Amino acid sequence: MDNSRIEKIIERIKAKDVRVVSRLIRNIEDRIPEAKEIVKRIYPYTGGAKVIGITGAPGAGKSTITDFLITSFRKKGKTVGVLAVDPTSPFTGGALLGDRVRMQSHAGDDGVFIRSLATRGALGGLSAAVEDAIYVLDFMGKDIIIVETVGTGQSEVDIMNNAHTILVVLTPGMGDDVQTIKAGIMEIADIFVINKGDHPNTTKLYMDLMRALDMVQSFPGNWRPPIVKLESIANPIKFAQQVDELREKIEEHFRFLEDKDIFEERERRKARVQLINAVKSQMLYPILERLEEDGELEKMIKGIVKKEASPYNYAEDIRERFLREEV
Repeated sequence: MDNSRIEKIIERIKAKDVRVVSRLIRNIEDRIPEAKEIVKRIYPYTGGAKVIGITGAPGAGKSTITDFLITSFRKKGKTVGVLAVDPTSPFTGGALLGDRVRMQSHAGDDGVFIRSLATRGALGGLSAAVEDAIYVLDFMGKDIIIVETVGTGQSEVDIMNNAHTILVVLTPGMGDDVQTIKAGIMEIADIFVINKGDHPNTTKLYMDLMRALDMVQSFPGNWRPPIVKLESIANPIKFAQQVDELREKIEEHFRFLEDKDIFEERERRKARVQLINAVKSQMLYPILERLEEDGELEKMIKGIVKKEASPYNYAEDIRERFLREEV
């Protein structure tokens, strides 16, 4: 690899060159070897940013909340990076990508960087590029990094392993009153946000949440997730004030993490997940890509469908072919 070129790119990232950062994140998504080398070199200089994860069902209003949170943090002089994970096609973008338009009011602000990432079939709910993109924005000097994703199954767990503070956004009248208990999100949320809180079912949702929290025997570090209500965006001034209160709760949680050993525990959990993901990236994905390029993956799939062999048979064959040591 061209070391001088890599050093120049790193210097441009440090200088907050938005075009270079955007290109690097795109190369990370495409798994370009040079991009991985850059991440390896900047990693020791990361760790200064606070990462907020925002998850919730489609239509819950996550993008609107993110938009107003950007404004709220900017009023406090904080620089902000946003990684909006789009679980739809990376080619068509889909409806979620359209929601990013709401954040374009910050496009001319040098203190704000916004990027959409596609999952591209990643093993898990989040884009495989998210972890590395967080490092890049951290090295770039962003104080706050917001990762927004759709709360569908695995992505909720993934966001827990990538953020310091996690917001779970719920909306009355969308079945969330049942979902809160069924999905087990008590273990994920640091702060619950009830959006569109002027809905008639808000009180019921709030009480369901309170009852669910009351059933939890103990919270890590004794942090009981607060419930923040946001009313209709139709009144943007009041909505902005309520988002300011939400920002204060987020900052309160940041301080809680600094005062408790739980921060180190979260960092260890995150490091474990990132190591496992790195092993997958270096070993599993290249093997799968090679099998797909050679057409063997499709043959194996057909073989499984026809009951000619089980997935374990093929997995054992792949292990013997590509891994030298017994696993």
